Amino acid sequence: MRINKLTAVGIIIVCVMGFLAIFAPQVSRYDPSAINLEKALMPPSQEHPMGTDSLGRDLFARMAYGGRISLSVGFVAVGIAVLIGVFIGSIAGYYTGWIDSVISRFIDIMLCFPTFFLMLSVIAILGPNIFNIMVIIGVTNWTGVARLIRAEILSLREREFIEAARATGASDLRIITRHLIPNALGPVLVSATLGVAGAILLESGLSFLGLGVQPPTPSWGNILTEAKATLGIAWWITVFPGFAILITVLGYNLLGEGLREHFNPHRKA
Repeated sequence: MRINKLTAVGIIIVCVMGFLAIFAPQVSRYDPSAINLEKALMPPSQEHPMGTDSLGRDLFARMAYGGRISLSVGFVAVGIAVLIGVFIGSIAGYYTGWIDSVISRFIDIMLCFPTFFLMLSVIAILGPNIFNIMVIIGVTNWTGVARLIRAEILSLREREFIEAARATGASDLRIITRHLIPNALGPVLVSATLGVAGAILLESGLSFLGLGVQPPTPSWGNILTEAKATLGIAWWITVFPGFAILITVLGYNLLGEGLREHFNPHRKA
């Protein structure tokens, strides 16, 4: 795989942000929830590289642990969406006929609903917590994956290797799981990579509105919510989480574009 400069930048960003999230206890000396009012609203310094918030909590520690939450939501939500989308899309693409028609119309109906407002309605009923956020984002974002996998399987189901599998007496389940889905996952990987960026943005937006991860558990979105009260006197509380969201989403988008170029069948050698 030939990696261009932008894709390399995306890979570096993804690796760095993932490293900070995974090794948050090692890279930070402070408890992200430890309150120290004597050090409230301290600007960035050698002791606190990103400063402190209005309760004296170390912002770097909260950013590192918040990255765990935001990235976890992104990966789990996309995982749920991919599982649902691959299951439904593979059935529609393989069996065609009335089964494909019914599933396609159901996908069209799901696409008619405004996703963000549907999520707000479900959260209002179930309550805001990290588990609900993961499930809701995953359950409301599977339609794109389903359409991708359906289109790929429609183009693969009449190929010679599938006919050979049928001739040997392979069951439909074996053909779908062993032959069709593995050969149709290229576009799905691209969609999943871009979906992680979208899920991080959704979680940050919901947390910013107070409907996502609830304090004192840190996430990039609710750190920005806390920054509203100190916007004019503590710029660092707004800049660092905002930049973290920006650079992470950019990294996954660049990585997704690189994968899209790699799996493009019409790309030049």
